[in-house]
Amino acid sequence: MCGIAGLYYPGVPKPVEPSRVKAMADALAHRGPDGSGVWTAPGVGLGHRRLSIIDLAGGAQPMATPEGDCVVSYNGEIYNFLEVRAELEAKGAKFQSNSDTEVLLHGWRAWGAAMLSRLNGMFAIALYDARAQSLLLARDRLGVKPLHYAELSDGAVAFASEIKGLLAHPLFRRQPDFSAVEDFLGLGYVPDDASVLAGVKKLPAGHYLLLERGKPVPAPTEWWDIDFSKRTKGSVRDLEAQLIEHMRAAVRSRMIADVPLGAFLSGGVDSSAVVALMAEASRNAVKTCTIGFDETGHDERVYARVVAERFRTEHRTRTVAADDFQLIDTLVHHFDEPFADASALATYRVCELARETVTVALSGDGADEALAGYRRYRFHAAEERVRGLLPAAVRQGVFGTLGRLYPKADWAPRPLRAKTTLLALAEDSGAAYANAVGVTAPPVRQGLYTDAARAQLGGHRAENRYVETMRNAPARDGLDRAQYADFKHWLPGDILTKMDRTSMAVSLEAREPLLDYRFVEFAATLPASMRLRAGQGKWLMKKALEPYLPKDILYRPKMGFVTPVSAWFRKALADEAAALSRSAVLAGSGWFEPKAIARLAEEHRSGRAEHGRTLWQLMMLERSLGRLFG
Repeated sequence: MCGIAGLYYPGVPKPVEPSRVKAMADALAHRGPDGSGVWTAPGVGLGHRRLSIIDLAGGAQPMATPEGDCVVSYNGEIYNFLEVRAELEAKGAKFQSNSDTEVLLHGWRAWGAAMLSRLNGMFAIALYDARAQSLLLARDRLGVKPLHYAELSDGAVAFASEIKGLLAHPLFRRQPDFSAVEDFLGLGYVPDDASVLAGVKKLPAGHYLLLERGKPVPAPTEWWDIDFSKRTKGSVRDLEAQLIEHMRAAVRSRMIADVPLGAFLSGGVDSSAVVALMAEASRNAVKTCTIGFDETGHDERVYARVVAERFRTEHRTRTVAADDFQLIDTLVHHFDEPFADASALATYRVCELARETVTVALSGDGADEALAGYRRYRFHAAEERVRGLLPAAVRQGVFGTLGRLYPKADWAPRPLRAKTTLLALAEDSGAAYANAVGVTAPPVRQGLYTDAARAQLGGHRAENRYVETMRNAPARDGLDRAQYADFKHWLPGDILTKMDRTSMAVSLEAREPLLDYRFVEFAATLPASMRLRAGQGKWLMKKALEPYLPKDILYRPKMGFVTPVSAWFRKALADEAAALSRSAVLAGSGWFEPKAIARLAEEHRSGRAEHGRTLWQLMMLERSLGRLFG
């Protein structure tokens, strides 16, 4: 795991100052504290910060072929590099190291961009071909590793693992993009097709960008996509066996490391499954860690302890205060762009705990998206059944009218929020699901904006990307479409961004076996009833895991990391909420009405309304904008 940065001139091959590339890479030192390197040639420069995981002595980057015709700087791990290496050696390739990095150099020589489809891993790659004078930028299938780029005023394309690498270049101009602020307030994160810094682009997951000398910067090329349109057949027993074998292979491939390795263990199904399969594959006790909260109802340590004792892991726990919001400025620094998933606080703490004893930790991320584990999928599937029974005109007339008349009850559990359900049934599938995954609803956002800000958006809405993605999804039904959209937006924008930034902040490599592309592709072909049945998400996975895990682990209600931000803004952070309306950063932007923010804070503090998540968004936005634009 590492950080990469660099420059490439598509037009004239101007000289590249090594010190400039070094400054960009050094801004990412937390991603790679074990070493650094810079390589330059006319028109190109590659920088690298290394966190040593495999071939500790021989894997330094940037790495070049002996002939110097190819040079690479990359972030990530290629889990099947030994198999790919054997294939390349059979074709005559001669290797100088035991590193997975060298596989990329010989793979590019042999197959060009088609090399990517042979790789099973998480990666962001920058590979320069001196003969073609081209630069390949590539990102893994699901977007586990990030890659940002921007065109500069002198004609260079600058790229970096994190935005702070771009900010280190003196020609990078900091200008805000308000449409990305709308996206952030709508979704809780800045999605991969947007950036709060105008001109910054994120290479999409499963895409590559081939920059060639003398040619303009092209659009990225998609090299992989998930397909929900096909269906596999087989008995439950056969499909269980296939699913477990995919999981077993994914876990074992991610246990290869020359440094201490462990796992996060929350006590939920996904992390418990990973630990169970690690224990099955390991001669030694698996190192596991859990954080708990000092607040009843949010603490899963008792379940984690059950799993740890069952598999005799070397288990460590730590208690975190429920009001552990001292990390806010640390998170703002590491995320660069505003990020409002408050569980990042807990994720940072568990990464911090893991890093005390290991350098690599396996997580359970990905199964909820692959196998419909989120509660919102259950609601969406139920709503889809109703939509299938009634014409759109009837639904809009009946449910729309009832929804507008029904009182709002944000405080109630989702099944009891009849207003939300009725309004969702009046919408079409894409619009309803977009609203379900959102944070601050469109009417609330519009009420916060100035007239000038609303005009600046020109009709742009955060939810539109979900509607379009679901409309064009390679899918058979509404559940497929919702999962596909989450793979495109929620997973890379929220879940994987959260894990990447928090783990890299403490120089820890996090690996996600349940995002192995073969597992994900298999899960996408399962009939909907194998993913979601009788109110149980991840139905087939839970059935398959019954020989491994107790039923009170498999079938208890999902908890996850819950951060009590609403309570914070009525108590410890009440003054922070009130101060948002007086913020020079927010008022100075010209985007927000201070009186509207003040009203929101007061309604929440008094208990007349629930605005905790929106206030958290506004606070994170205010601090991020202040850091980025001063």
